[in-house]
Amino acid sequence: MTTSPYEEFRALHRAGAPLLLPNAWDHASAAALSAAGFRAVGTTSLGVAAAAGLSDGTGATRAETVRLARGLTRLNALISVDVEGGFSDEPGDVAALAAELAAAGAVGINIEDGRADGTLRDAGHQVEILAAVREAVGGRLFVNARTDTYWLRGVGKAASETGERLEAYRGAGADGVFVPGLGDLRVIAELTSALGDTPLNVLHAPDGPSMPELAEAGVGRVSCGSLLFRAALGAAVTAVRSVADGTPQAEGIPSYAETQALADGFA
Repeated sequence: MTTSPYEEFRALHRAGAPLLLPNAWDHASAAALSAAGFRAVGTTSLGVAAAAGLSDGTGATRAETVRLARGLTRLNALISVDVEGGFSDEPGDVAALAAELAAAGAVGINIEDGRADGTLRDAGHQVEILAAVREAVGGRLFVNARTDTYWLRGVGKAASETGERLEAYRGAGADGVFVPGLGDLRVIAELTSALGDTPLNVLHAPDGPSMPELAEAGVGRVSCGSLLFRAALGAAVTAVRSVADGTPQAEGIPSYAETQALADGFA
């Protein structure tokens, strides 16, 4: 029996052996990650927006996101797409976007409840959006429902609301749930226990728990978010300063030929 890309992607989310999902912002970065052995690659909304000269989280990058997703699905990789809050408040519009991404060959979609004004979308309305998406693409796209409670409410107010929202989103048909900003291993373990077989996704933080610690806490997926994009920006500035200072370049910079060869992945 043949396993579908959706089923393959879903199976990568394992408590105790979480999927490490690197996030790309363009064709070359995704191809480099795929060539490095990462079977699944996500997109980063900040990277996509900043590369286009737009602001993240404002719903301004629907066209850029869909265009990138269509290109990345030509890679031999499982592609999950960050669509911010869905680029619309209308459940039907978000469901249509999800169906478009599924038709293009994506295997996952990440939908958040944080709004551009710094508030959280009403939980009931978010449930309607997730349910519409699930009805449109269930069994084709892994629906990762993100709540920004820890980023927008603050740690002191987030705990109880986070659990309520995750339970509601799971009930709406989300395949997985995502809580960026959560780094307390005790809380993480409590959530993974309460969620049962629904994988919990957390965002890697340099000063947060390590992969082994997150695995032990039962996490099913660890995302890099915008880290790689920001690291690339920093590396570019460091490289040009080395030119200006006459100091050696950092090791590991791909050659022209190696970078050109990344295009072969899209054949």
